[in-house]
Amino acid sequence: MTRGPELAAAVAAQLALLALLRPGHAGLAVGVGYALASWALLSAAFRRRRALGPADHVTLARVVLTGGVAALVAGHLTGDAGVWPLVAAASAALVLDGVDGRVARRTGTVSRLGARFDMETDAVLVLVLSVEVARTAGLWVLAIGAMRYAFGAAAWTAPWLRADLRPSVARKAVAVVQGVALVVAASGVVPHPGALAAAALALLVWSFGRDVAWLAKRRHAADRATAAAAGEAQGGQENRTTRGRGTDGARRARLLDPVAR
Repeated sequence: MTRGPELAAAVAAQLALLALLRPGHAGLAVGVGYALASWALLSAAFRRRRALGPADHVTLARVVLTGGVAALVAGHLTGDAGVWPLVAAASAALVLDGVDGRVARRTGTVSRLGARFDMETDAVLVLVLSVEVARTAGLWVLAIGAMRYAFGAAAWTAPWLRADLRPSVARKAVAVVQGVALVVAASGVVPHPGALAAAALALLVWSFGRDVAWLAKRRHAADRATAAAAGEAQGGQENRTTRGRGTDGARRARLLDPVAR
């Protein structure tokens, strides 16, 4: 199956899931809008690929489940949806989050686009879940879902934030904690969901802060190396080639450019 039918099938699956979940009028509107927006964005992102890879299919299933969660959260805002279908859909999406990476490695289809697809799907799910928990714990919980997007916005004006980060087990663990903590908090099975969300947010702030500090240190080291090379260069030509270049040779940001997180 080629890319077009694959994405169309995902939209059909999204609509079928909405019919099953019955999230109310507001939820239905959000779910349909999410399905159409996802189709448009993924069509643009995968425009150079004839078909999606095996791991992309797993991530696409998570996109559909996240759309169901978004619809249910919208339904909750108007009192038209129950919490347990949301917990079930979000839990399934979290479980599949541990599958797509393994599939990519085993099939030899690991790619930067696939990693970005995975990362952005995670980010949307966390954002939607933070909206759900914020209904009862307070608007400050939205910081959990918004932090990834704040980092991405900062990367548009500070290209050094788009540099590759070193691999980190701690970063991956903190990312998993966000989804699990928000699902548990949304379920209402813990007596103090706000405290759980606060602990998750504290871990997230630490993780982002550590990575930003590392990127800043790397940038300063690269700037010193560039200045030293420029000082030793002979003639104006070499100086002109180094002038105005970003720390990591980053070009102007575009919508689907990769970012570090």
